[in-house]
Amino acid sequence: MPVESVFPRLEALLPHVQKPIQYVGGELNSTVKDWDSCDVRWALMYPDAYEVGLPNQGVMILYEVLNEREGVLAERTYSVWPDLEKLMREHGVPQFTVDAHRPVGAFDVLGVSFSTELGYTNLLTALDLSGVPLEAKDRGDEHPIVMAGGHAAFNPEPVADFLDCAVVGDGEQAVLEISDIIRAWKSEGRPGGRDELLMRLAKTGEVYVPKFYDVEYLADGRISRVVPNRAGVPWRVAKRTVMDLDEWPYPKQPLVPLAETVHERMSVEIFRGCTRGCRFCQAGMITRPVRERSITGIGDMVEKGLKNTGFEEVGLLSLSSADHSEIGDVAKGLADRYEDDKIGLSLPSTRVDAFNIDLANELTRNGRRSGLTFAPEGGSERIRKVINKMVSEEDLIRTVATAYGNGWRQVKLYFMCGLPTETDEDVLQIGDMAVNVIAKGREVAKSNDIRCTVSIGGFVPKPHTPFQWAPQLSAEETDERLGKLREKIRGDKKYGRSIGFRYHDGKPGIVEGLLSRGDRRVGAVIREVYDRGGRFDGWREYFSYRLWMECAARTLPQFGVDVDWYTTRERTYEEVLPWDHLDSGLDKDWLWEDWQDALDETEVEDCRWTPCFDCGVCPQMDTEIQIGPTGKKLLPLTVVN
Repeated sequence: MPVESVFPRLEALLPHVQKPIQYVGGELNSTVKDWDSCDVRWALMYPDAYEVGLPNQGVMILYEVLNEREGVLAERTYSVWPDLEKLMREHGVPQFTVDAHRPVGAFDVLGVSFSTELGYTNLLTALDLSGVPLEAKDRGDEHPIVMAGGHAAFNPEPVADFLDCAVVGDGEQAVLEISDIIRAWKSEGRPGGRDELLMRLAKTGEVYVPKFYDVEYLADGRISRVVPNRAGVPWRVAKRTVMDLDEWPYPKQPLVPLAETVHERMSVEIFRGCTRGCRFCQAGMITRPVRERSITGIGDMVEKGLKNTGFEEVGLLSLSSADHSEIGDVAKGLADRYEDDKIGLSLPSTRVDAFNIDLANELTRNGRRSGLTFAPEGGSERIRKVINKMVSEEDLIRTVATAYGNGWRQVKLYFMCGLPTETDEDVLQIGDMAVNVIAKGREVAKSNDIRCTVSIGGFVPKPHTPFQWAPQLSAEETDERLGKLREKIRGDKKYGRSIGFRYHDGKPGIVEGLLSRGDRRVGAVIREVYDRGGRFDGWREYFSYRLWMECAARTLPQFGVDVDWYTTRERTYEEVLPWDHLDSGLDKDWLWEDWQDALDETEVEDCRWTPCFDCGVCPQMDTEIQIGPTGKKLLPLTVVN
């Protein structure tokens, strides 16, 4: 039986909200399939505004993978801004998909991709607007399965009460296998109801169902153990890893937004995973091993994507794109191929030790020459050893000198504040580094018309990293430390005006820290914040530190813990961590040893180019590092049939 579109009711509300175009749908390359011809139906959500959610590669890939499968449909839904939320509640309009404006509550699965923990309250808003009970225990067979994925799903415990299940790792194969399980269960007449479906998913060993696990606590608040509460449920849930990215060339037809978004370009993921071993970097740790897409695979994706979108810029994405074994040939080949079309190429921030001027020139040959971004992360040599960011100040100065000498006039440097063992002096050396960069730039460019922007974020310890045991710096200490740095930069009469200074205060980091290393007890805080109007916590204009702290003070004492217990407290080796039953492939003893190496300021090489360091991923996940070179080239011209 067809599900009716809510658009006739929605349309009347759109003249009264900001940016109504984001709710209209109909983007180039979007897909609307017949409801009745499909027996498995997914609503895919990125829990943020359209302008942030639409370019998300993860959602875009799964959207296309699912819609290619016969009998399966996928539509997209994003968080609605508070102005539309208010009107939807007043007029009884439910959370809807932007593709066919079908009510989210009618789908089989609501799949939510969490890139950051600050989207949790937006999930609750969407559930409530959908008419889906906020807590999983209150849902019936008529409600969609609420499934989490994305990097934050590697510790789903803070939102465990609100989720039916979670998938950790790569989703391409997982969503198809889950679709098959749902189809079989439905075709058999839904035996055993919702509980039986969740059990079938759990038995795969690769879908985590929180309700099938009990968490036991010690008297001091620490976790005693996490234990399955019924037969057939695995003690640990394994992450998914897609091997051979050339077999998964998605998205083939990238979505072209109707409204302005944070990225106005076509993006191609050139490899997945990173083994540089930066100890703060969750993304690098949980996506191991490195799997490169071949140079020809990249070329095919770019060609098809540009043909299907009309974009004028291509982003070559990965965690460290300049580390691709054939990045020079990739950049030159693409620049040659699209020279007449003036297609620009871009990389995310580049490692100082992976930068070379030939690569930079190829990337900017057909596009505009904007600033270069590098991420030293730590201001002092000592702190860079702690975090395993093996970049010296000499490396940085040499690199920026090359850039300034070849015509660049702006460099952006990204750092973190609050790293383990950090002192005021480590942070103040960021100012010294910026001054040295400007001085060198003026020398080689023979001009004072150059800029260096220093951008600083607060460090948040993340699960499945060597720093998962580390104490977090308090918001007050973070602000005090950054205040001293700001005064130092502004006080430099000779160079200060050429140095831009951007930083986030320490308050959002404390909330993120609470959510990133929290357990199920933190769910009470999230629910309280939501009930009191918390929304869009990743947006400065909506985020309320006071609200989070008030709600935490009201809910956590009943469990004998507080915000500091989750954030500024250092963990010990013996402690059971909330995510220990979710297997990222990383050996916990290896992570602990790397944490000890950090405290000893000992650096570790990249295992792509050196012998294995036994992190555990390859043997445990039955995977391997996949890198080139392939020896193939990208021809500047393609055959026209």
